Amino acid sequence: MTTVDPSEPDLTGICPLTTDAALRRAATVVPGVEAVVNADERVTYAALAEQVAVLRSALHHAGVERGDHIGLCLGNGPRWVALFLAITSLGAVTVPVNTRFKAPELEYALRQSDVKLLFVAEKVLSSAFVAMLREICPAVDKELPDPNLPRLARVVVIGEDVPEGALSWDEFATGAGEPVEPSAQPDDIALVQYTSGTTSFPKGVLLTHRNMCADAFFSGTRLGLRAGDRFYSGRPFFHVAGTTLSILACLQQLSTLVTAERFVPETALRLLAEERCTHFAGNDTIALMLLNHPDRARYRLSLRGAWLAASPTVVRRVIDELGAAEAVVGYGLSEASPNVAQSAWWEDEELRVDGSMPPEPGVSVRIRDLVTGDDAERGQPGEIRVRGWNVMRGYYAMPEQTAAVLDADGWLSTGDLGVLRADGRLLFTGRAKELIRVGGENVAPTEVEAVLHRHPAIRQAAVVGVPDERLVEVPFAFVVLNDGAAPEPGELIEWCRGEMAGFKVPRHLRIVGGFEGIGMTASAKIQKNQLAEHAVRLLNEHILNEQSLDGR
Repeated sequence: MTTVDPSEPDLTGICPLTTDAALRRAATVVPGVEAVVNADERVTYAALAEQVAVLRSALHHAGVERGDHIGLCLGNGPRWVALFLAITSLGAVTVPVNTRFKAPELEYALRQSDVKLLFVAEKVLSSAFVAMLREICPAVDKELPDPNLPRLARVVVIGEDVPEGALSWDEFATGAGEPVEPSAQPDDIALVQYTSGTTSFPKGVLLTHRNMCADAFFSGTRLGLRAGDRFYSGRPFFHVAGTTLSILACLQQLSTLVTAERFVPETALRLLAEERCTHFAGNDTIALMLLNHPDRARYRLSLRGAWLAASPTVVRRVIDELGAAEAVVGYGLSEASPNVAQSAWWEDEELRVDGSMPPEPGVSVRIRDLVTGDDAERGQPGEIRVRGWNVMRGYYAMPEQTAAVLDADGWLSTGDLGVLRADGRLLFTGRAKELIRVGGENVAPTEVEAVLHRHPAIRQAAVVGVPDERLVEVPFAFVVLNDGAAPEPGELIEWCRGEMAGFKVPRHLRIVGGFEGIGMTASAKIQKNQLAEHAVRLLNEHILNEQSLDGR
């Protein structure tokens, strides 16, 4: 039987199990250590604790109660961190909003998660969120709530364009009254993390304080973070890699988080050098953009380690070329807080490079044979299943989807492929069958298809992932047009840019007459594996044609 099933440890006493307890310890032990640094601000742990106390009082004064869902639609920075810690310290729930969302996606997230109070930046990079809010919630210009978002009672805007029905940041922050004591418990929900899956709509993963705080502690320990270390992470805070593996990992290990509103390779290299960062986090895409930057040699780095979701080739280059000799590899998913397994800085280098990882302490892992459904033999591939303190409570307001992946015994079916070796180490070998991973973002093909189906010229759409040198994978769309319709592929791709986040937009689009000759079952179901193979062939033929033309 391919199972690693250690007895679950009592986490009490190992590490703080609420976000407030972790902050209180950091502010007491290392008050002068910088907690968060970005291009504009530097905040020590002592100052952060004071900010959180003020914001907790303001939230209480604004009517926030235990269990309320509070949306954060902001770029990375100290304000995001302070709000997250203040919200969760009250036993309320943070709902991070992806700042790459378009209006329909923002509307869905706010409605499905029952957000009561929303903090929103007027603009994040190229996205104008107040304008989007006016589009999906017109009452924000008069008085909330709006019939379209009946649970949204209050909006706080960070910026100059504050609608009549909203509050400015200063109005909110000056509304603080008497101090309010933190009241969160380890098993309170701390986060509703939206993640794309195999359905058309993102699902809100329910993670507790215990889930996230323990996962952050063990990850930071295996990464080798120590008090006073400086950890660069350009991972967005609206991802669990930003909250758990960046904010809380640094908080638990008394380290400094160096961040930026978005990942730009040259900016990242400059911050790594100027801030004398000891560690960084990234996937294949981020690591390769740093490694292959033409000006990398100009920057003198002080790296000791790195958290990577990357191939052995990339890990080896990070160690050899960036000097991160203690680099480790992790595997996880939002439903597991996210880390399931991670190598450790003290392990033999070859073990860390080969991508194998021991499960986190107290986390059980099984490999299920894809044919029989039984546990696979040791060393045989199959679906990774997980049970332990890191597994989510479920998907918010989606009982059927929860039951589909979480059984009565607490085993989470990840949909990912892996192998448990004879030494008990997990080797992640592949993603869920249809999920497309675009530069660190998960994209459900059915979600993109649902948008394409809204176009008046499109009768049917099918989306698959294809390899990409920079982003690992990108969406490739096949569409069947309605009779008489004749848009060009470029027109359809451009239309998509206004309907969905940029990472979801198909990079390639081909108009076809139907799917029968490409891959379809007798029951008229499109066979995505055959469609993906066809897409790769088309791309290869296109490259060969270009090479042939170049050679003439």
